[in-house]
Amino acid sequence: MQELRITRRRCVQLAAASVGGLGAFALRGDDQPAAKPVRPKSVAAVVTVYTHKSHADVLVGKILEGWKQDGGPGPALKLAALYVDQFPARDLSRALAKKHGFPIFDTIAGTLTAGGNQIAVDGVLCIGEHGDYPLNSKGQQLYPRQRFMDEVCDTFKKYGRVVPVFNDKHLGPVWEQGKLMYDRAKALKVPYMAGSSLCVTYRDPDLEVPPGSDMEAAVGIGYGSLDAYGFHALEAYQCLVERRRGGETGVKSVQCLRGPTLWKVVEQRVPPELLEAALARLPDRKGDAFRNDEASMLFAFDYADGFKGTLLMLPGYVGGTTAAVKLRGNPQPLATRFEERPEPCHPHFAYLLKGIERMIHTGQPSYPAERCLLTSGILDRALTSLADGQRKLVTPELEISYQPVGYPHAPMPMLLEAPP
Repeated sequence: MQELRITRRRCVQLAAASVGGLGAFALRGDDQPAAKPVRPKSVAAVVTVYTHKSHADVLVGKILEGWKQDGGPGPALKLAALYVDQFPARDLSRALAKKHGFPIFDTIAGTLTAGGNQIAVDGVLCIGEHGDYPLNSKGQQLYPRQRFMDEVCDTFKKYGRVVPVFNDKHLGPVWEQGKLMYDRAKALKVPYMAGSSLCVTYRDPDLEVPPGSDMEAAVGIGYGSLDAYGFHALEAYQCLVERRRGGETGVKSVQCLRGPTLWKVVEQRVPPELLEAALARLPDRKGDAFRNDEASMLFAFDYADGFKGTLLMLPGYVGGTTAAVKLRGNPQPLATRFEERPEPCHPHFAYLLKGIERMIHTGQPSYPAERCLLTSGILDRALTSLADGQRKLVTPELEISYQPVGYPHAPMPMLLEAPP
């Protein structure tokens, strides 16, 4: 069992998070009795594909087959209906429908109404990730996330009822699409959440930046492709830096850099000990050759309050996501790795599902969708900058303000057993 480094204050936060539909049972140890059962809420899932270890599988699969997808206990949610956009050869949805007795509809409206004439569910999961979809000239995979949200909202409007909606990963992925999705949710007063599992995943070490911190600098490090994994890295970074003094104020400019000038800019923005602290959280780091590699990228973005956003993407040289922050008066940087655990069944998605479950039971988002809107915009503008000769872009549209909330990340021992 992984060591849990949790303070008394953290335990109080975790206990508070269990209120409102989360505490269906306790799994921390045999000596702890199960909590009073909570009546499950019904959900519809709208997905691109449903294959083994797709995002649909590691989210919806936990509703169907328990947190560890082994038939054990799971969330207080029940899948009422499913829409699948594509059925590849490895499709699991049809077999699961037979096993668990839920219908698959060929329209999103039919899925939300269960074929009837009213909204028949308590919440909607839109999972537009994986599948055979084209790339645009900026390398963005054009998942139908806006189409999913438009059809969900059209159905809400037609039948005069809204229910909470979760959008997996970034909005859009093109900025204009993402902003329309967010605006549509706001206009209809839809309780709305969106984003990455990394904001609520395990942190090694278990780092929590105090809200209202006097933050001097921060740096994030990511791996993999810019569109898919750049978003994960940005959200991991943002969930720390949003806790600086004054809350989030948004971003006024974005630039993506590669080549020799990259490291000169990093030196101007990031103290060397801060960068080293972030790199040190990557045990699988393959030397320092990334400093001379054309594949290394820098997302440099300036916040409206003057804070400098700095994220390095180092594909081929690191295999994880880290971030480090420097707080005024603290001689040592705070650094952590955002863990992605493959077994059992990608458990970090269980903690994402806990946040979704809480929203569906309470009718209130567990954390603000504005974080996802902002990081989606930063990513889109960074890819636009790269495609436009690394030009710095002025981004008044990204001056998005919000206040972060204290929703806890994994491990959550009072809610869910920490995987070995």
